[in-house]
Amino acid sequence: MFGIGGGELIFIIFIALMLFGSDKLPDIARTLAKGMAQVKNATNEIKSEIQKEVKANGIDTSIKELNETFATEVSKVKDGLDTNITNPVHNISQDIDDMAGPIKRQM
Repeated sequence: MFGIGGGELIFIIFIALMLFGSDKLPDIARTLAKGMAQVKNATNEIKSEIQKEVKANGIDTSIKELNETFATEVSKVKDGLDTNITNPVHNISQDIDDMAGPIKRQM
């Protein structure tokens, strides 16, 4: 969860037990669990409100259209780069191999 192993978790529980005692530890755990549940509920409410507003304003469709347009433009640029770069690079590679051929044979 947080990068805490089993031994480390047992050590933390042991320290908490020593600090707070066995009678207060269940109350502390219960309070922490309630707080975590409240935070989770609040974040879920905020997410649902944001999603409602996005759908109401039509932002989700415009974002999808923008993503699709961006993806097509990127693919066009990639295709153009592949054809423009690979041919000259291949030609240069062949030229270097042609020049280095006799040198390689002499060694």
